[in-house]
Amino acid sequence: MMQKVLIAGVSGAIGSHMARELLKRDPRVRLFGLCRQPEKLPEDLAHSPRMTLLAWDAAAPDAASAVAAELATRLPAEEGLDAVVYAAGVLHGGGMFPEKRVEELEADALSHALQVNASGFALLVSALLPWLQHRQFKRVMAISAKVGSITDNRFGGWYAYRSSKAALNMLVKTLSVELPRRSGPLACVAVHPGTTRSPLSEPFSRSLAQLQVHTASETAAHLVTLMNGLEERHNGCFLSWDGSELPW
Repeated sequence: MMQKVLIAGVSGAIGSHMARELLKRDPRVRLFGLCRQPEKLPEDLAHSPRMTLLAWDAAAPDAASAVAAELATRLPAEEGLDAVVYAAGVLHGGGMFPEKRVEELEADALSHALQVNASGFALLVSALLPWLQHRQFKRVMAISAKVGSITDNRFGGWYAYRSSKAALNMLVKTLSVELPRRSGPLACVAVHPGTTRSPLSEPFSRSLAQLQVHTASETAAHLVTLMNGLEERHNGCFLSWDGSELPW
């Protein structure tokens, strides 16, 4: 069973509900939650004796090394992590919104999406390598999106979000080749969480009426079950929330 789990983006809808689900399922779980504003985390999580909160911003250049230095004071690297979940992500906000036409694409939005949705993941995993060196099986799960699939892209649009999730998928695939050589048995996977009702999806409520939509709590339950079931054979896979494989 997983006992020490780090969740990057723990204040988001999926991240916070995954934290609750993990705490509920296993009384031995110890969580390390990363987010930009720890003071905004829901009180039940912020005050849990099994939760350690660390300030972290996926878009900040030195965020990964800074959080690793802070983590070392809370959890010695030799004690290791059993799982790392990257649940940070951005689709809209601060003047940023999914593009319908290429003329709407802005350099700042594209750069920000790539920082938060993709490069933040790889830099964090790099900084956490000392905690992934133990001999037990480990799980590294990046919350991706089906719209990041190049094969599945039939509608276009959403340039920044699609390309940043496609970049995340490539980073997952590339890390899945290197990490077993460096860290022993593990599964590094990209996961589509399913359409989830959350602040991220709120502006698209009309479109959601035609889709199968899960609450954040339901999504978290699916993802924790999926993570618990990961084996070495899943390393390098792009999985949907129900365990089925998706095309890259």
